[in-house]
Amino acid sequence: MGLEQRIAERSEELAGKWAELILGTYPPETQAVWKANRERFSNPVGHAIRTATSELIPLLLAWDDADAVALSLARLVKIRAVQDFAPSQALSFVFLFKKLLRQEYSQAQAERGAVDELLALEARVDNLAVIAFDLYVSARDQVQRMRVEEVKRAHTNIVRRANLMHSDVAAQKAE
Repeated sequence: MGLEQRIAERSEELAGKWAELILGTYPPETQAVWKANRERFSNPVGHAIRTATSELIPLLLAWDDADAVALSLARLVKIRAVQDFAPSQALSFVFLFKKLLRQEYSQAQAERGAVDELLALEARVDNLAVIAFDLYVSARDQVQRMRVEEVKRAHTNIVRRANLMHSDVAAQKAE
């Protein structure tokens, strides 16, 4: 049985372990809440992380639908892009999967003389990181545009209020 098949058979288990590794990148207080609560609406971030890891593993194994990979990956990247992480920290979750694969399969693959299978899968993870980087840059650009628009709206509202106040003062003086 090949590595991809063995991973596919343990896909949900590995997705859970990967999600736990990702959750481990957050502060301890946040980890405690997000790990304990699996509800979609009361813990949307934890739910999104678990959902994305469950989707990404089969997509990574099949590696035949770039749009589906990007869509699933974007769920994680967008969350990490708006949080207080350095870019390297925000995208480290991709490499956590590589770490997990090595922990779970490197010794067995070495014993079987099939390290090349693991390396081929790790190359896909590296490509996943490249896709994640593009998605991250796009998400950060969107956040910055939204911030600029918010400042513009706030400025417009301040000017509008100032003009109204000026009009009210002028009207009172005219009376």
